[in-house]
Amino acid sequence: MRILAVDPGSKRVGVALSDPTETIAQPLTTLPAEPAQTLASRVAETAVSHHAERIIVGLPLRLDGTRGPEAAAAQRLAAAIRHESGLPVEMVDERMTTAAADRALIAGGVKREQRRQGIDRVAATMLLQGHLDRRRRQKPG
Repeated sequence: MRILAVDPGSKRVGVALSDPTETIAQPLTTLPAEPAQTLASRVAETAVSHHAERIIVGLPLRLDGTRGPEAAAAQRLAAAIRHESGLPVEMVDERMTTAAADRALIAGGVKREQRRQGIDRVAATMLLQGHLDRRRRQKPG
């Protein structure tokens, strides 16, 4: 089963996709966050066109674990994606994925402008890979 991951942002939304065995996350695309009214349907279209059967949406909690306005916006987006796609949608803690993605791109020698263009896809990929790894560890046997 393929899983689509969404890393919501105010300007860009990173999207990643798992392989059919749910082992490896791959960066897929970056969608513009605006117009916000069509974002959920654009994500749903992406999921359908790539044969995803489940979607995870990053939940941007604060460092202390509380929810702010960004988390509320992500929850609204997840509900809209669920409605548009008809697929199961799960919220996943995304604290530190963007910072980790930025560090990884810097370590890889990626220039600032290129980092800004690719960071959302990389963050979505890290979010999805962490989710896949946790699911694999939790499976019995």
